[in-house]
Amino acid sequence: MGVHLTELQIILSVVSGGIVGFTLGLIGGGGSIMAVPLLLYLVGIRDPHVVIGSTALAVSANAFVNMIPHWRTGHVKWRAAIWFAVPGAIGAYVGSIFGKMVNDKEILFLFAILMLVIAVVMLRRGKTNLASAGDLRVKLARVIPSGLSTGLISGFFGIGGGFLIVPGLVFSTGMAMIDAIGTSLFSVGAFGLTTAVSYALSGLVDWLIVILYVAGGIVGGIVGAAISNRLSQQRRALQIVFSGIIVIVAFYMIYVNLSALRLF
Repeated sequence: MGVHLTELQIILSVVSGGIVGFTLGLIGGGGSIMAVPLLLYLVGIRDPHVVIGSTALAVSANAFVNMIPHWRTGHVKWRAAIWFAVPGAIGAYVGSIFGKMVNDKEILFLFAILMLVIAVVMLRRGKTNLASAGDLRVKLARVIPSGLSTGLISGFFGIGGGFLIVPGLVFSTGMAMIDAIGTSLFSVGAFGLTTAVSYALSGLVDWLIVILYVAGGIVGGIVGAAISNRLSQQRRALQIVFSGIIVIVAFYMIYVNLSALRLF
């Protein structure tokens, strides 16, 4: 499906992708949740399902690219990554089917609730020690259900789901947090790609938007990562500020889509 974009919308799409990539590079998470509201309210794409399908593919591409440096430093644990991602990808596909069936206002209202949850999770995660050690033990009885349930949520909302995947990996394998962050990117990429395929088959992916978002995201990610190294001491403060922005946007989305409450 192709959405006609004005020159201004093309520029704003690149800028939006840049904001998402910059945030991910700067504070290491949370940026992907802003991809949908940026396309909806800044760029002005009116079909939420096209927005979800397109951003899912863009987030997937960025996740696979950002995984490379983690892989080189040995922070991608492939056995855990594969066992988590395979059932998760199945869950993501199933979740995407249900997501496409939900009314526009309903899914945006639920998405806003999810944003509030993510804001809280980000604040709590900031208090943890990212270098904490753990013994890697891939217990399939934990890994498979964790991957499946995370994939379902990721596919339903068309998000990467890193904020759920990281604690899911730590819980199910006992790996160090720094390894979970690197390993999670494989699942983020796999879930996003699976969701995007499902939406693409229904004609709900705009390829131009994907290209613009990825281009902006790569540049933004490089800049964000560079600044992150210089502002490492203030990263907690940045996380608090960004969580506050997520909360504000979430409440705006709840207000705009309040009529969805009548549909439940």
